[in-house]
Amino acid sequence: MTDRVLVTGGAGYIGATLTGLLLDAGREVTVLDSLLHGQRDLADDLQARGAKVVVGDVRDDDAIAEAMSDADAVVHLAAIVGDPACARDPAVAAAVNLGGSAAVVAAARRAGVERLVFASTCSNYGRMADPEVPIDEDGELRPVSLYAEQKVAIEKQLLGGDAAPTVATCLRFATVYGVAARMRFDLTVNEFTRDLWAGRDLEVFGEQFWRPYVHVADAAAGIRTVLDAPLERVAGRVFNVGSSTENFRKLDLVDIITAELGRGSVTYVSRQEDPRDYKVSFERIADELGFVPAHTVVSGVAEVAAALEAGRFPDPFAAHYGN
Repeated sequence: MTDRVLVTGGAGYIGATLTGLLLDAGREVTVLDSLLHGQRDLADDLQARGAKVVVGDVRDDDAIAEAMSDADAVVHLAAIVGDPACARDPAVAAAVNLGGSAAVVAAARRAGVERLVFASTCSNYGRMADPEVPIDEDGELRPVSLYAEQKVAIEKQLLGGDAAPTVATCLRFATVYGVAARMRFDLTVNEFTRDLWAGRDLEVFGEQFWRPYVHVADAAAGIRTVLDAPLERVAGRVFNVGSSTENFRKLDLVDIITAELGRGSVTYVSRQEDPRDYKVSFERIADELGFVPAHTVVSGVAEVAAALEAGRFPDPFAAHYGN
């Protein structure tokens, strides 16, 4: 077992969930996070649970060096995440997602870190020629967004050539959803559930396009599975993280959510700015590492709706719940 883990972005949506999971497993965890979305209280909670928290940016070599000290493994989650956030400021996205990632990788190699887990995305598959046939890790990458293009670029750097002494594993996550300590309502399942729960009219575009989905707790568990695996089974490998049974169209999500809530006003509109359309196979991580997600979109929608009903998020439309 890898005992000392650095999690960049460790106070983020997936990151805080993962940090808690690793702490519960008895690992020593260091979090490097800029707290861009106001997660100071969350960072304090993680520190109280035993994590070392370094407030800093992946573009800051000194912050990286401080956080990297004594790490056996690095989980690199820190990024400007998602297509809208990257499109808003492409220069910053490039500086963080490309430059920052390169800095983390270089520091890990200098420090002799044994393994690095890189958070990538199933968006790398982009617009598939035949989205009805699930694509696996060996399929063609056809990114159609800046965010996915940047993830593909880092994957190629990590997997191409000799990276000794640090070996990398790239994890392509399905679209994430579910309740977490650092909540996000700008993700499709969470957003649709919030809007329909609140009685808002929901406009949906690309309702026939396919995407895979994975609960945030399962995304974190997938990372833990890779950290637990013998190095030779994951070194230089790519794994899709999700379940082959959890590919849905937006149309399907609306049906699931309205069935859970018993209400909902939905209009389908035609827009062209998001042409991604892909079904994904997750058989490799199931067959080779024994990873099977514990949650489904159906249970996740119920979870988000229950949290809203309980008033866990007094203003679920507040800006800090998005990237």
